[in-house]
Amino acid sequence: MLKAIYFSLSLGLCCNPILGQKANISLTGKTYQKIDSLDVYHKIDSIITNGIKHEAFPGAQVLVALNDTIIFHEAFGYHTYDSIQHVALDDLYDLASVTKITGPLPAIMKLVGEGKLDLDVPFSTYWKPWKRRKDKKDITLREILAHQAGLQPYIVFLNKTLKKNGRFKNRFLRKSRSNRFEKQAFDSIYVKTRFNRKMYRMINRSKVSEDKTYRYSGLTFLLFPKIITDLTGVPYEQYIIENFYEPIGAKTLGFLPSTKNYPNHIVPTEMDTIYRHTLTKGWVHDENASLLGGISGNAGLFGTAEDLAKIMQMYLQYGSYNGKQILPEEVVKEFTTVQFPENDNRRGLGFDKSLLGNDTLALNDAYPAPEVSPESFGHSGFTGTFVWADPENQLVYIFLSNRVYPNREHRQLYELNIRSAIQQVFYKALEPQL
Repeated sequence: MLKAIYFSLSLGLCCNPILGQKANISLTGKTYQKIDSLDVYHKIDSIITNGIKHEAFPGAQVLVALNDTIIFHEAFGYHTYDSIQHVALDDLYDLASVTKITGPLPAIMKLVGEGKLDLDVPFSTYWKPWKRRKDKKDITLREILAHQAGLQPYIVFLNKTLKKNGRFKNRFLRKSRSNRFEKQAFDSIYVKTRFNRKMYRMINRSKVSEDKTYRYSGLTFLLFPKIITDLTGVPYEQYIIENFYEPIGAKTLGFLPSTKNYPNHIVPTEMDTIYRHTLTKGWVHDENASLLGGISGNAGLFGTAEDLAKIMQMYLQYGSYNGKQILPEEVVKEFTTVQFPENDNRRGLGFDKSLLGNDTLALNDAYPAPEVSPESFGHSGFTGTFVWADPENQLVYIFLSNRVYPNREHRQLYELNIRSAIQQVFYKALEPQL
């Protein structure tokens, strides 16, 4: 269970705050001496302020846990550049591709542990249409999860739903709900109930590269929810809530927050000029997930920093949380291990990993911070989110922002290397003791 001992400023749930001083922190029997809390805060504040100045994002928050204890959780800036709504520690964020490792992946790990999924048999064993596809019938789940299968990176399904003038094709999108248009994608946007079948057909027919090298693809994450439902007999969203979020107390992790009565504010994403023609807030930003009604395996999850920290802490402890083994330890270790290093592929199974040889690189060339251990893992999200867990150093790092506001062309988050720079501050602060 995550505890809290903050050494930053503006401490919402503070216990034992250590402000503006060099402090000894004793956690689970291990003491980290002379952490200059004020220096750490000023460095983080400087990096974030510079990001806001260069419009990398209007606001952000950072959470760091050490030895299952939150030692830093700060909010910076505003929801938008009008400087009206401050970022709060309990704000809900669109997690984008962080969904991949916090939605379908724990379910896949559980099913592997139960013997209901096998990493090394053809994926067509579980997704029958691929049995008829010569280029796909022998691809394994291991290759897919490590992005080693040669699958097409992305398909823009939205193109099938819009006319050249940008208007909806009525056979796919409507402005009101009906029996044939039950899936809500946004305020007054409803998707044909069976549009998912069209998406599946397009994925089935997509091309596969003959060059089996690292090639990131999110296509199968659109298929995983159906496979999880078919194998368990439980709807995908219900399955992950009951088996993972509820046991760890992650109450805000979930889909479609606009349909729930959360007291939390929801951070907006993009001023959409193509599809929704308004500010996207409380509805998934990713168009593919949107066309599935907001519940998907590639994107769609929303949550707070603290709830994200809980699930990353569970991974850091190799499936254990609050004394309960939620996922098999050996399975989590397998999924968080680099699978194809001989092909210069840094990926684990679903999880992102640091660059091979990352510790030899300068900050500007590394991913993430060069100080992370080779055992560490995480994932990033298109909307400006990032999560990372380091079992060797017992560190969990959460960075949340809405870098796609007001539009996705804002790439300063990457160009300024903000997430890795912040992560490095904590490793440097703890360096003599790690």
